[in-house]
Amino acid sequence: MPITVTAPRGELTETGEREILPLLTEALIAASGATGNPFFTGIVGGTIQVLDPSDIYAGGVNRRIVMVELKLPNIGLPDPASRAAFIAAATDLVDALTVDGHGRDDTWVNILNAPDGGWGIGGVAYTGEALVAAVGQAARLAGAS
Repeated sequence: MPITVTAPRGELTETGEREILPLLTEALIAASGATGNPFFTGIVGGTIQVLDPSDIYAGGVNRRIVMVELKLPNIGLPDPASRAAFIAAATDLVDALTVDGHGRDDTWVNILNAPDGGWGIGGVAYTGEALVAAVGQAARLAGAS
């Protein structure tokens, strides 16, 4: 489940650049109710794109926006409450990891869903049913240890 953070150079603190993806990963896992599930944790990844500030726009004008984009299967964050929880947590994390003066309205979070079977890892196109089974199996194995 890729998370992409796009930020103007200098908007994230040095610590922010290092910590944003691990913390967003934790936030996604918590919002999904999968804390402690090794399979679910292992399928969350991401990238940080730090761009020249002159390359980021909003409303047709240059603006210091930090964008968080999450791509996940359509079973992920399946209801408005779980999506709202992730959006709030992601925004709070960006607020904590940006320089002074970064406005909360300058953090945008976007959640994109892949259709059933349109998300995969290692050449395997997972259906929602297959992902639920894999997460459940990992939970059972973790509980047995």
